[in-house]
Amino acid sequence: MSRTVSSWILSSARSSIILQGKGRWYSICIPNRNKIKWKVIFSKTCPYPAGSCSLDRTFSFPKAFRHTSTEEEHFSFQLSPAQINNILRAGELSHRALDLNGKNANSVLRFESNQLASNSPIEDRRSAATCLQTAGMMFGVFDGHAGAACAQAVSERLLHYIAVSLMPRQSLEEIELAVEAMKPVRPILQWHRHPNDVEYQEIASQYFENLRVYWQHLLDLDTEPGFSLEEAMICAFKRLDSDISLEVQAPQENELMRNVALQVAFSGATACVAHIDGVHLHVANTGDCRAVLGVREEDGTWSTLPLTRDHNAYDEFEIRRLKREHPRSEEKTLFVNDRLLGILMPSRAFGDVQLKWSKELQHSILENSCDVEALNIYQYVPPNYHTPPYLTAEPEVTYHKLRSKDKFLVIASDGLWEMLSNEKVVKLVAGHLTELNMQKSPLTFKKPINLGYMHNLLLQRKSKGLASLDQNIATHLIRHAIGSNEYGEVDPEKLAAMLTLPEDLARMYRDDITVTVVYFNSETIEGYYRNH
Repeated sequence: MSRTVSSWILSSARSSIILQGKGRWYSICIPNRNKIKWKVIFSKTCPYPAGSCSLDRTFSFPKAFRHTSTEEEHFSFQLSPAQINNILRAGELSHRALDLNGKNANSVLRFESNQLASNSPIEDRRSAATCLQTAGMMFGVFDGHAGAACAQAVSERLLHYIAVSLMPRQSLEEIELAVEAMKPVRPILQWHRHPNDVEYQEIASQYFENLRVYWQHLLDLDTEPGFSLEEAMICAFKRLDSDISLEVQAPQENELMRNVALQVAFSGATACVAHIDGVHLHVANTGDCRAVLGVREEDGTWSTLPLTRDHNAYDEFEIRRLKREHPRSEEKTLFVNDRLLGILMPSRAFGDVQLKWSKELQHSILENSCDVEALNIYQYVPPNYHTPPYLTAEPEVTYHKLRSKDKFLVIASDGLWEMLSNEKVVKLVAGHLTELNMQKSPLTFKKPINLGYMHNLLLQRKSKGLASLDQNIATHLIRHAIGSNEYGEVDPEKLAAMLTLPEDLARMYRDDITVTVVYFNSETIEGYYRNH
């Protein structure tokens, strides 16, 4: 990006009229997120009185370099390389999978993840966990809209619902007996979290109680639950969304819990979750997050295998599904301007009860709630709202049996895919893998060795850019997503400009981006096929 283009971004923003919305939907306008306040209390924040905390600390990358408004008098797009790296790398998370003996017998070798905010606060969330009472690992990416509340709740709860759905009857009975006897409960998941990842700590007990009601329901079934993994994921998605809807209708212990339940239900989130157990990969997707597999073919070339479909107005299957579920008289109003009822971009999501409840139920809940405007909740019934629900959280589940040539899985929110194609993402990850291997490979020496020769080798390595390579692949992808020029190369000036865009402008140029890349252990996968 040239200085002329940087100046054009700023001048166009100052001269144009940006319509102000309610922060509710993906539609028409770009809301001024700086004015939105959220009355939720999180752990990892200082103690606030109930009902007065904001979400601003849910992702605390250095904000000193980001402007709050295009109206600032002294406005600059300039950042040093060190400042750029500090911002890009603040949300990095990585974990290497090891068994109890310190060796990797898992099909997951490691995963690397990162986030970059556009909204303030960021509305994306991510989760990663190892299943302790069943086999496998799970990875999730959650893209919130109309606030972060729903994505936050789903990121904390959904993996537990899936794990419980997979547990055998005996394990569920043991947990229920322990809870009844007020004894410690064996953990279901081992979480892999970033230090800045937050939790709804103050309402964790309520979430646990509703999870308990779910496993009690499974125990009430006449036979062993016996869900297949696909059935377990579908059941978990639908049950959690149902609980989100019921929690806001039920009496709550205090104002805090009431406010959280309202915010979760009246905001929304799409979700993509992968479950990996040995060579068995299942991906459950609701909305427009995406999962893509990177495959190295026998001839050394790389290919792309998409494991999800984007659920939106551009997908013919979704259009036909919605037409089947609603009267023919509504065919022309289901999607308006490529949005569900002219409002929402994804056609599947958690929360968003405005597109699921009847008008009467919405009115009843909001009428009996105190000061919903302070919670940034506004009663709005879209035109042509006749036969709800129009929105579902039911996922599509894809199964793939891993092969030794399947090298990695990329799960990301649509903020990445809006900038980079599936093929470009796989190419970047594959290139990064190659460069990392070169970086780790030992230097080959010609004898006799002298200091001058060593110096030249190091200069050659540095000239190839290996010394400044992002170690975290998710950071590498985000850097290219927001900083690439028309030649596919990172332009430092464009990168700096995109990172310093003020809060009232950033959402016009980029969305929140969350990326998790899971690397597979080819040796473990090959061993599986040798033994079967």
